Amino acid sequence: MKLPRIALIHALANAVNPINQVFEEDWPEAVRMNLLDDSLSQDLARAGRGLDEAMNKRFLTLADYAVATGAQAILFSCSAFGPCIDAVARRHAGIPVLKPNEAMIEAAVRDGRRIGLIASFAPTLQSMPAEFPSETKLDTELADGALEALNQGDTARHDAQVVAAARRLQARGCQLIALAQFSIARAAPAVREALGMSVMTTPDSAVAALRKRLS
Repeated sequence: MKLPRIALIHALANAVNPINQVFEEDWPEAVRMNLLDDSLSQDLARAGRGLDEAMNKRFLTLADYAVATGAQAILFSCSAFGPCIDAVARRHAGIPVLKPNEAMIEAAVRDGRRIGLIASFAPTLQSMPAEFPSETKLDTELADGALEALNQGDTARHDAQVVAAARRLQARGCQLIALAQFSIARAAPAVREALGMSVMTTPDSAVAALRKRLS
Protein backbone atom coordinates (compact mmCIF):
# COMPACT_ATOMS: atom_id res chain seq x y z
CA MET A 1 0.00 0.00 0.00
CA LYS A 2 1.31 3.43 -0.93
CA LEU A 3 2.11 5.47 2.16
CA PRO A 4 0.80 9.03 2.37
CA ARG A 5 3.05 12.01 1.80
CA ILE A 6 3.01 14.23 4.89
CA ALA A 7 4.04 17.89 4.94
CA LEU A 8 5.62 19.10 8.18
CA ILE A 9 5.50 22.89 8.36
CA HIS A 10 7.72 24.66 10.88
CA ALA A 11 8.08 28.21 12.19
CA LEU A 12 10.98 27.39 14.52
CA ALA A 13 14.13 25.61 13.39
CA ASN A 14 14.34 23.82 16.73
CA ALA A 15 11.04 22.06 16.04
CA VAL A 16 12.33 20.19 12.99
CA ASN A 17 14.41 17.51 14.69
CA PRO A 18 11.99 16.56 17.52
CA ILE A 19 9.10 15.68 15.22
CA ASN A 20 11.31 13.92 12.67
CA GLN A 21 12.89 11.85 15.44
CA VAL A 22 9.45 10.67 16.57
CA PHE A 23 8.56 9.76 13.00
CA GLU A 24 11.80 7.77 12.73
CA GLU A 25 10.96 5.89 15.93
CA ASP A 26 7.20 5.42 15.55
CA TRP A 27 6.41 5.63 11.83
CA PRO A 28 9.63 5.47 9.78
CA GLU A 29 7.80 4.36 6.64
CA ALA A 30 5.92 7.64 6.34
CA VAL A 31 6.99 9.89 3.47
CA ARG A 32 7.82 13.33 4.86
CA MET A 33 8.61 16.77 3.50
CA ASN A 34 9.79 19.58 5.79
CA LEU A 35 9.00 23.24 5.15
CA LEU A 36 10.70 25.77 7.44
CA ASP A 37 10.05 29.51 7.55
CA ASP A 38 11.63 30.71 10.78
CA SER A 39 10.76 34.32 9.91
CA LEU A 40 7.16 33.50 10.86
CA SER A 41 7.99 33.29 14.57
CA GLN A 42 10.42 36.20 14.39
CA ASP A 43 7.90 38.45 12.66
CA LEU A 44 5.13 37.48 15.07
CA ALA A 45 7.30 38.33 18.06
CA ARG A 46 8.55 41.63 16.58
CA ALA A 47 5.41 43.05 15.01
CA GLY A 48 3.12 42.98 18.02
CA ARG A 49 0.06 42.79 15.75
CA GLY A 50 -0.92 39.25 16.65
CA LEU A 51 -2.23 36.82 14.06
CA ASP A 52 -3.50 39.18 11.40
CA GLU A 53 -4.69 38.55 7.85
CA ALA A 54 -1.17 38.88 6.47
CA MET A 55 0.00 36.02 8.67
CA ASN A 56 -2.99 33.92 7.61
CA LYS A 57 -2.01 34.43 3.97
CA ARG A 58 1.54 33.29 4.64
CA PHE A 59 0.29 30.05 6.18
CA LEU A 60 -2.11 29.49 3.32
CA THR A 61 0.71 29.99 0.83
CA LEU A 62 2.88 27.39 2.58
CA ALA A 63 -0.01 24.93 2.73
CA ASP A 64 -0.93 25.49 -0.91
CA TYR A 65 2.66 24.74 -1.90
CA ALA A 66 2.69 21.56 0.19
CA VAL A 67 -0.54 20.31 -1.36
CA ALA A 68 0.72 21.16 -4.82
CA THR A 69 3.70 18.85 -4.26
CA GLY A 70 1.35 15.98 -3.47
CA ALA A 71 1.03 16.21 0.31
CA GLN A 72 -1.96 14.23 1.57
CA ALA A 73 -1.76 15.54 5.13
CA ILE A 74 -0.24 18.55 6.87
CA LEU A 75 1.14 18.67 10.40
CA PHE A 76 2.17 22.06 11.76
CA SER A 77 4.83 22.15 14.45
CA CYS A 78 4.19 25.77 15.47
CA SER A 79 1.82 26.00 18.41
CA ALA A 80 1.52 29.80 18.48
CA PHE A 81 -0.44 30.00 15.21
CA GLY A 82 -3.71 28.20 15.92
CA PRO A 83 -6.09 30.53 14.01
CA CYS A 84 -3.78 30.47 10.96
CA ILE A 85 -3.83 26.67 11.01
CA ASP A 86 -7.62 26.77 11.27
CA ALA A 87 -7.66 28.84 8.06
CA VAL A 88 -5.54 26.19 6.33
CA ALA A 89 -7.87 23.44 7.56
CA ARG A 90 -10.86 25.26 6.07
CA ARG A 91 -9.17 25.69 2.70
CA HIS A 92 -7.88 22.11 2.56
CA ALA A 93 -10.81 20.37 4.18
CA GLY A 94 -10.27 17.25 2.08
CA ILE A 95 -7.06 16.23 3.88
CA PRO A 96 -6.02 16.00 7.53
CA VAL A 97 -4.58 19.31 8.77
CA LEU A 98 -3.34 19.00 12.33
CA LYS A 99 -2.25 21.54 14.89
CA PRO A 100 0.80 20.33 16.80
CA ASN A 101 -1.03 20.22 20.12
CA GLU A 102 -4.47 18.79 19.24
CA ALA A 103 -3.77 15.23 20.36
CA MET A 104 -1.90 16.27 23.50
CA ILE A 105 -4.73 18.56 24.58
CA GLU A 106 -7.28 15.78 24.11
CA ALA A 107 -5.21 13.43 26.26
CA ALA A 108 -4.35 16.03 28.89
CA VAL A 109 -7.93 17.10 29.60
CA ARG A 110 -9.24 13.55 29.72
CA ASP A 111 -8.39 12.83 33.36
CA GLY A 112 -9.50 16.19 34.78
CA ARG A 113 -6.33 17.12 36.60
CA ARG A 114 -5.08 20.69 36.88
CA ILE A 115 -2.76 21.22 33.91
CA GLY A 116 0.37 23.34 33.87
CA LEU A 117 1.20 24.49 30.34
CA ILE A 118 4.81 25.52 29.62
CA ALA A 119 6.14 27.33 26.55
CA SER A 120 9.47 28.95 25.72
CA PHE A 121 7.93 31.17 22.99
CA ALA A 122 5.69 33.80 24.60
CA PRO A 123 3.09 34.08 21.79
CA THR A 124 2.27 30.41 22.29
CA LEU A 125 0.81 31.26 25.69
CA GLN A 126 -1.35 33.94 24.10
CA SER A 127 -3.02 31.66 21.54
CA MET A 128 -2.86 28.08 22.80
CA PRO A 129 -4.94 28.29 26.03
CA ALA A 130 -8.03 29.07 23.93
CA GLU A 131 -7.68 25.64 22.32
CA PHE A 132 -8.44 23.90 25.63
CA PRO A 133 -12.07 23.30 26.62
CA SER A 134 -13.40 26.23 28.62
CA GLU A 135 -13.87 24.13 31.75
CA THR A 136 -10.22 23.02 31.82
CA LYS A 137 -8.28 23.76 35.00
CA LEU A 138 -5.28 25.37 33.30
CA ASP A 139 -2.32 27.43 34.45
CA THR A 140 0.51 28.69 32.23
CA GLU A 141 4.16 29.54 32.65
CA LEU A 142 6.84 30.92 30.33
CA ALA A 143 10.25 29.25 30.47
CA ASP A 144 11.91 32.61 29.97
CA GLY A 145 15.30 32.38 28.28
CA ALA A 146 14.93 28.71 27.36
CA LEU A 147 14.45 29.34 23.64
CA GLU A 148 17.50 31.60 23.49
CA ALA A 149 19.54 28.95 25.30
CA LEU A 150 18.43 26.29 22.85
CA ASN A 151 19.26 28.53 19.90
CA GLN A 152 22.75 28.92 21.35
CA GLY A 153 23.15 25.17 21.78
CA ASP A 154 23.01 25.33 25.58
CA THR A 155 20.61 22.42 26.11
CA ALA A 156 21.41 22.13 29.83
CA ARG A 157 20.32 25.72 30.49
CA HIS A 158 17.27 25.21 28.29
CA ASP A 159 16.16 22.16 30.26
CA ALA A 160 16.87 23.89 33.58
CA GLN A 161 14.61 26.81 32.62
CA VAL A 162 11.80 24.42 31.70
CA VAL A 163 12.23 22.56 35.00
CA ALA A 164 12.11 25.89 36.88
CA ALA A 165 8.86 26.79 35.13
CA ALA A 166 7.43 23.38 36.02
CA ARG A 167 8.36 23.89 39.66
CA ARG A 168 6.43 27.16 39.73
CA LEU A 169 3.38 25.43 38.28
CA GLN A 170 3.67 22.57 40.75
CA ALA A 171 3.82 25.07 43.60
CA ARG A 172 0.53 26.56 42.34
CA GLY A 173 -1.20 23.19 42.47
CA CYS A 174 -0.75 21.77 38.96
CA GLN A 175 -0.79 17.99 38.81
CA LEU A 176 0.16 17.47 35.15
CA ILE A 177 2.73 19.27 33.02
CA ALA A 178 2.08 19.81 29.31
CA LEU A 179 5.00 21.02 27.18
CA ALA A 180 3.42 23.22 24.54
CA GLN A 181 6.05 23.20 21.80
CA PHE A 182 7.85 20.51 19.84
CA SER A 183 11.11 22.32 20.59
CA ILE A 184 10.86 21.85 24.38
CA ALA A 185 9.84 18.20 24.33
CA ARG A 186 13.48 17.32 24.93
CA ALA A 187 13.12 18.64 28.52
CA ALA A 188 10.40 16.13 29.48
CA PRO A 189 12.77 13.57 31.11
CA ALA A 190 14.41 16.31 33.18
CA VAL A 191 11.01 17.56 34.40
CA ARG A 192 9.87 14.05 35.29
CA GLU A 193 13.07 13.35 37.21
CA ALA A 194 13.08 16.66 39.06
CA LEU A 195 9.39 16.80 40.02
CA GLY A 196 8.11 13.24 39.85
CA MET A 197 5.11 14.48 37.86
CA SER A 198 3.30 13.31 34.77
CA VAL A 199 4.60 15.17 31.71
CA MET A 200 3.01 15.24 28.26
CA THR A 201 4.67 16.36 25.03
CA THR A 202 3.29 17.21 21.62
CA PRO A 203 5.43 15.23 19.11
CA ASP A 204 4.54 11.71 20.30
CA SER A 205 0.82 12.38 20.46
CA ALA A 206 0.79 14.25 17.14
CA VAL A 207 2.43 11.43 15.19
CA ALA A 208 0.14 8.82 16.77
CA ALA A 209 -2.95 10.88 15.94
CA LEU A 210 -1.86 11.47 12.36
CA ARG A 211 -1.08 7.81 11.80
CA LYS A 212 -4.49 6.84 13.17
CA ARG A 213 -6.29 9.29 10.87
CA LEU A 214 -4.41 8.10 7.81
CA SER A 215 -4.59 4.37 8.49
